[in-house]
Order: sequence, then structure tokens, then C-alpha cells
Amino acid sequence: MDSIRNLFNIGNGPSSSHTMGPQKAAEIFLNRHPDADRFLVELFGSLALTGKGHLTDYVIKKTLGENRTDVIFNYEQIYNYHTNAIKFKAFKDDVQIDKWLIFSVGGGSLKELDEARDIGNDDIYPHKTMQEILNYCQENKLSLVSYVRKFDKDIQEYLENVYLTMETTIQKGLMTEGFLPGRLHVKRKAASFYQIYLKEKTFSKLLYTYALATAEENASGGIVVTAPTCGASGVLPAVLFACRDYHNIPKEKLIEGLMIAGLIGNLIKFNASISGAEVGCQGEVGAACAMAAASEAYFLGGTNEQIEYASEIALEHHLGLTCDPVDGVVQIPCIERNAMAAAKAFDAANYSLMTNGIHYITLDKVIEVMKETGFDLQAKYKETSTGGLASKNK
Repeated sequence: MDSIRNLFNIGNGPSSSHTMGPQKAAEIFLNRHPDADRFLVELFGSLALTGKGHLTDYVIKKTLGENRTDVIFNYEQIYNYHTNAIKFKAFKDDVQIDKWLIFSVGGGSLKELDEARDIGNDDIYPHKTMQEILNYCQENKLSLVSYVRKFDKDIQEYLENVYLTMETTIQKGLMTEGFLPGRLHVKRKAASFYQIYLKEKTFSKLLYTYALATAEENASGGIVVTAPTCGASGVLPAVLFACRDYHNIPKEKLIEGLMIAGLIGNLIKFNASISGAEVGCQGEVGAACAMAAASEAYFLGGTNEQIEYASEIALEHHLGLTCDPVDGVVQIPCIERNAMAAAKAFDAANYSLMTNGIHYITLDKVIEVMKETGFDLQAKYKETSTGGLASKNK
């Protein structure tokens, strides 16, 4: 598996697969052909169907040059490898000089056609399943944090930046009022929720508030951390910073919580998918909930087995969750889902700590089922805005 630094990407929302990934791809293609007269970019599958709402065409034109770039939305063709396909073409003196097919597979990651999905560009972890990791930790008397530190060298400094970015995003979200961009005219709620929290000061209200703050910043195109995606970026920060501010968890412990979360997210990414266009929202908000639950269990003093159990519970109870953004924008139901998943992560962690960590269905099995379920979902329930809640706003 890759370093967890490749899971926690920092950039502009609203979508890691539809905004961050295409922007990264456009930057790569531009570096290959800076002197091209013209670019033609074709979007396929989910990128075509929800690209407008996710600002895919906007970010590509902004990167390649608006006056020399045309973007085509191909609503018919879908590649079996992954639905989020982009084909770049470069022209010089009206002659095509290059073309490139690339896939945005979730979390800002890019893959070539038929490239192995379970092999990363920075393959540093020797174990591929949670059970292998648990066995290794037991044999070597390691905590999961120690395991991450052993194989992910110098990760501390990178996670310090992730921590600061998450904190900044929350603070900005708390101070910003008004409406989110787009025709849905969704009113931002984080600031008003925070005022309610200051009066009543319950942990759940703080969780909701912080989740909304980040998710609303993401929906407005602000800077967020993929955790593991932009669309699910509010879940983990809500748990981390609510624990800090309500339960006085120190920063060093929170950084270690990011290590735990990153490990869980990596397992889901490399053994299944974190792409809503591929497996539905169970791969985004479901994965984020599993990551946050594992961190919370760690904060509560859970064993390696209890931490694994917390993440299993969280992901298990998101199985089958559809990705059905109304109007193709990351607002409804995405923002509320972040808040609800943050609360469920806390519940999953508390439940796991009431046990000895022994349970029947493992995280590895749930990840496998999540992948199977996602592939079996009809396309209209996987970030196409053609089914589910999205179809009720036509």
C-alpha cells in the first residue's frame, strides 16, 4: 500500500475525483505540451454526467487555458476500467501532436488504463489486509500507531500540515455565512450551529457543527483535505477537533489518530474503492466513518482489535449507501451525510470499547462486501445524478 500521505491530499473542493484528479491530470498534460495551440478534452461517464456541478470543465479550462481549451461531455461511452475517464488531445498548427487517456479513480488519484489498482506509486506497506497488520502487530508487540511510524517514515511532518489545514478549514467554515454556489441556493448552517453549541455545549452539537463547517467549505470550492475524498472530508475533522475541544485530546494524540485513520482509509482504497462514481457513497462517507471511528476508538484507549472492530462497525452500517448528489453538486445530501457519519463514528467507537474486540465479521470481509455491493449497484446510484435523491429534483 501507498504512504498515507497519498490518501490525505490537500486542495480545492468540491470533489477529489471530479476536481482534484482532473486538475492534476491537466497539469501533467500541460507540462508535456506547454506550447500547444489548442487542447481538446473529452469527459466520460460520471465526469460527464456530473462534471458541470463538480466544476470539472471549469478547473480543466483554468489549468490548460480557457481560450485554447474545449471540453466535450460524452454521456454515452463508459470504460469498464473506471467510469471517470478523461481523454486529452493537444494540437499544434492544427495537427494533433498527442493524446492521453487517464482515469480519476477517487481521492485525487490517477491511473492509466488497466493499471493495477492495488499497487500504488509509493508502495511502502508490506501488508495488504487488516488481519495481516493485526497479526504482525501482535507478533512484534506493536500498536497500530507504531506500525504506521515503522513503515511510513517521516509521516509526522506531513500530518502536521494535514492537521493545520483541517483546523483552518473548520475555522473558515464557522465564520462564513450566506449561500453555497449553484442553483439549489443552499444556506450555510455551520455558523448558526456553532452559536447553538455555545449555548448548549453538547458533544453531538459540536460534531455536527465541525462536520458542516468543513463540508460547506468543500461545497464552495474551498481548501480541504481528502479524508478519504472531498465529498466526505467533513467526517474525520469533525471527530478529531470535537474530541480536542470537548474532551481535551492533545494535538500529539490527534496526529496519531490521523495515522490510524489513514491506515484504515488505505485498506479500503487498495482493497475496494473510495470513488463514489464506482461504488457509491459507501466508499466515500462510509470509508470516512470507518476512519473516524478507528481514530475515536484510539482516543478512548482501545486495543488494536477494538480499533479494527470500530472501523468494521462503521463501514458495515454504510453498506449500500448510494451516491446521488442533487443537481450534481456536493451539497444535498452530501453535507448532512458528513454530520450524520461523524456521529455514527463516535457511536461505533463506543460500542467497540464495550467489547473485548472479538467479533465475527472482520473489517477485511466488510471491505470485500462493500466492493461487491458497489459494483452491483445500478449506475444511476453511483454519482451520475440520474437516480436516488437526485432524481426527485428533476
